[in-house]
Amino acid sequence: MPPIHIVVTAGPTREHLDPVRFLSNPSTGKMGYAIAQAAARRGHRVTLISGPVDLPLPSGTKTIQVTTAAEMAKATKQAFREADAAVLTAAVCDYRPRRQARQKLAKKARPKSIVLVPTEDIAAALGRNKGRRITIAFALEDHNGRANAERKMRRKNCDAIVLNGPDNVGSDRARVALLLRGARWQSWGADTKPRIAERLLKTLESIVKKQH
Repeated sequence: MPPIHIVVTAGPTREHLDPVRFLSNPSTGKMGYAIAQAAARRGHRVTLISGPVDLPLPSGTKTIQVTTAAEMAKATKQAFREADAAVLTAAVCDYRPRRQARQKLAKKARPKSIVLVPTEDIAAALGRNKGRRITIAFALEDHNGRANAERKMRRKNCDAIVLNGPDNVGSDRARVALLLRGARWQSWGADTKPRIAERLLKTLESIVKKQH
């Protein structure tokens, strides 16, 4: 098929409490980087929006490095304006502190309360204005996985969703399930993340062909 422009998000975000402390998660970005590399190998134009990870940059891709959920949202929405598809693997923090201290918070011998506010749902933001463009989201669930993922797919207006589990985080291998809009769940056996990435790219390409 002709090359398309694919936006890939990967890795965690960090939401700072003060200049040295932050809220985050253990995402390593391996899945997203594997998808970006697979897409580039298949001849597609790739814009990778990456949170803080310790991985070599995928060759043949344009990489934009960000830290916070707000930065990732801004960069992803901007890149998506000129894209044909987005694969959203990033583990974006759902909340951020309402206020970030300008100086390191001193430890005190009493509890401290922190007010958290929701961050923007990037997949939902893309889904509201995507037109004929394709979005595939990842859902990391530790209970009621398929039901929760299906609700997310509908709410975010995705063309497909990949159900991911906590055991996959940081591993070189993963076991996932895929749901295409209007279809049934597909259980993919455990495999390496690069091979899962290749399989997902083939799925994305087939969706694009049907759309056009």
